Amino acid sequence: MYVISMVVPCIQAPLHFCEGAFLYSILEEENIMTNELLEDLKWRGLIYQQTDEQEIEDLLNRESVKIYCGADPTADSLHIGHLLPYLTLRRFQNHGHTPIVLVGGGTGMIGDPSGRSEERKLQTDEQVEANVKGIMNQMHKIFDFEGEDSAILVNNKDWLKEIDLISFLRDYAKHVGVNYMLAKDSVKTRLETGISYTEFTYMILQAIDFGYLNRNYDCKMQIGGSDQWGNITTGLDLMRRMYGDTEAYGFTIPLVTKADGKKFGKSESGTVWLDRSKTSAYELYQFWINSQDADVVKYLKYFTFLDREEIERLEKTVEEAPHLREAQKVLAEEMVGFIHGEEAVEEAKRITDALFKGDIKSLTKSQIVEGFKDVPTAEVSSETVQLVDFIIEAGVSPSKRQAREDITNGAIYLNGERIQEVNHEISSEDKIDDEFTIVRRGKKKYTMVKYV
Repeated sequence: MYVISMVVPCIQAPLHFCEGAFLYSILEEENIMTNELLEDLKWRGLIYQQTDEQEIEDLLNRESVKIYCGADPTADSLHIGHLLPYLTLRRFQNHGHTPIVLVGGGTGMIGDPSGRSEERKLQTDEQVEANVKGIMNQMHKIFDFEGEDSAILVNNKDWLKEIDLISFLRDYAKHVGVNYMLAKDSVKTRLETGISYTEFTYMILQAIDFGYLNRNYDCKMQIGGSDQWGNITTGLDLMRRMYGDTEAYGFTIPLVTKADGKKFGKSESGTVWLDRSKTSAYELYQFWINSQDADVVKYLKYFTFLDREEIERLEKTVEEAPHLREAQKVLAEEMVGFIHGEEAVEEAKRITDALFKGDIKSLTKSQIVEGFKDVPTAEVSSETVQLVDFIIEAGVSPSKRQAREDITNGAIYLNGERIQEVNHEISSEDKIDDEFTIVRRGKKKYTMVKYV
């Protein structure tokens, strides 16, 4: 009778309506409705673990969800190794869900043992506060804090500081078994090298966060990197022990790896930060544009908001015309634009283009400093004016004979200009603001020569 009552009204309707209604009823009955967001995340390779795949899909089909992701303020800036969970959270916001962005002013005082082989050095209150402020400012670049689905920014110190020791032990720790904690990877991997009771209790504090946000903000999901799985599931378990049946779920994304086995998020000069004063827009641009062919498509899926059609088009360019590096250029532009804006993209491209052409004098002093941040430096007396003596003193050429050969053969460039006169004298025209000269020997060997 149920099926007939669903079909009969459709008989009088246009055929396409009937077919659509009937198909919808079947999908609903079989509980196999596909979720656009989850399908996109699957295609991008962003789903690693889910506490209950079907229930999460049902939840996202049913309602707009509050979902949180947290970061401890270990520095006053995020680096690109932190980006993926937050960009994934932003995808939820783009599909009508509400992100809760947590900065761990409380847990940052303790230190997460996950993924570490040794104890973290404890930070002072002042350090943590400064770091919290810096990271909170950066979250406004990643999330939309205005409009219907505006993000919510919280600091877990606001509620963790209200819990006294006895309350912690009686109300929370009582529900978490030691054997249960020992089985978690974040603890288990540290047993040989040692773990303090302070870091041992970290997962309980993060579990308290999930419970607090669930009770006070109706937060039903937590996402994080795969190294956070133990902390996330502890939060779910604690909630169920304390509150009984609770609608809450956990979701992790894969840790980013590079095809060559090197750690993602590091450049030759070190950590790649989101703070422009730590990592310039040009440096950030160079990090992405230097992505290997084997990695670039994965990065486009992970980090950009480009649609499937465009990414698949770029994937073809990697296969058919890798020398053009179009995919890398698009990746670099998208990431710098997202983090620093379009003006930063244009500046990074301008520096890149000028350095490629050797047109150093077209750049400002600050742009030159950005572009040559990682090249070797040397100091030369401001009284050294003969070019041969100058490049020997700077260590560019090993001897006077070699220096003369390099000059006459056209291998020596000052600020991008070839110098072939052995008797050339260094003047203010060869200096950038009378402070330094960029010397090039051959095609790639650069030295920033400073004057003393």
